[in-house]
Amino acid sequence: MAVIGVATTAVALAALTLRAGAETGWSGGAPVFRSDIEREQREAEARRASLQQNYSVSYPKFMDGGDKPDIKPEKPPVVYLEKNEPPGIVIVDTGGRMLYYTLPNKQAYAYPISVGREGFTWTGTERISRIAAWPSWTPPPEMRQRQPGLPITVSGGVLNPLGAKALYLGNTIYRIHGTNNPRSIGRASSSGCFRMMNEHVTHLATLAGVGTTVRVVSNYSGVSNAAPLSALFSAFTDDDDLPPPPKKKQQQKQSQTKTN
Repeated sequence: MAVIGVATTAVALAALTLRAGAETGWSGGAPVFRSDIEREQREAEARRASLQQNYSVSYPKFMDGGDKPDIKPEKPPVVYLEKNEPPGIVIVDTGGRMLYYTLPNKQAYAYPISVGREGFTWTGTERISRIAAWPSWTPPPEMRQRQPGLPITVSGGVLNPLGAKALYLGNTIYRIHGTNNPRSIGRASSSGCFRMMNEHVTHLATLAGVGTTVRVVSNYSGVSNAAPLSALFSAFTDDDDLPPPPKKKQQQKQSQTKTN
């Protein structure tokens, strides 16, 4: 009976583990779950938002963005997609806080990003309408109303929140842009734009141009860091790799020569 009780307890603990969220590791001899990490992130973001409401800073009306260093592009990891996406498009996964630039053969570059905080998320399809290096920043009236004291405009540079590069989306106020605060990557803290590391947005700008499709979705599934098994056997099933069939005309000529 004791063995049965232990087994029942183990099953119950396993069920609780599954309900609590996927295990991501161990800390101090106890499991760490993704749900706990996400809860802590939400609480930290709520504390930051509360501090911003109670903390006011007045900037110069026309602010100098500072230096514009040369940022070298940095290539991100390549992942494998389950879906057969057309190469050369941008997919923004706001839920996963990732941006994908699709490549041939169901592959994509995967960039970590920061997305809009609660109330500022959006989905849809746009095209890149403009690309600017070290762009100036003019906060829209809605933002200046929420945060009095913001400058009217900030010239491009390391003090500018748009970072080293900005890819403007259609006629909207939204952009894919760099950031001079790398700690913000992976968070939901923007007003609807998508932030990337300066090295990553510079790399993306070497691939995506004006007219590139940008698809923003709330959740994009079917992404893997390893090649699917089907790709390992594609070389054996691709018609292009099969040997050419024998030429019938040559065989007929050879048989006629032998009979004569």
